[in-house]
Amino acid sequence: MKAIQMYEPAMCCPTGLCGPSIDTDLLRISFIMHHVQNQPTITAERFNVTNHPDVFVENQQVNQLVMEEGMDCLPITLVDGLLAVKGRYPTTEEFSEWTGIPTEELAKKPKIRLNIKGDVSK
Repeated sequence: MKAIQMYEPAMCCPTGLCGPSIDTDLLRISFIMHHVQNQPTITAERFNVTNHPDVFVENQQVNQLVMEEGMDCLPITLVDGLLAVKGRYPTTEEFSEWTGIPTEELAKKPKIRLNIKGDVSK
């Protein structure tokens, strides 16, 4: 089973919808992660340093990167436990390569509602 883990900087929500302006990159990531998380052969998780500080400490690779490079190395994306991307969010093409899901499908806006807390409702 493919595993994707994303370790993100401090933020109040993962959608990019709160704050003075919409963060289109976070919104894109939220849509992509929704598609990826619905695949039976992939586990995909997002960890925010504000809400999951213990996960950052427990993962030795992530902890070491943050200790050596500071918070500027975030976000960090691991694929199957290996560092895939750091200091930026993955592109749609990278997600497609890792998951086998066509970029066109990943780019589609899901027919769901994302609330400010990042919870998903259908």
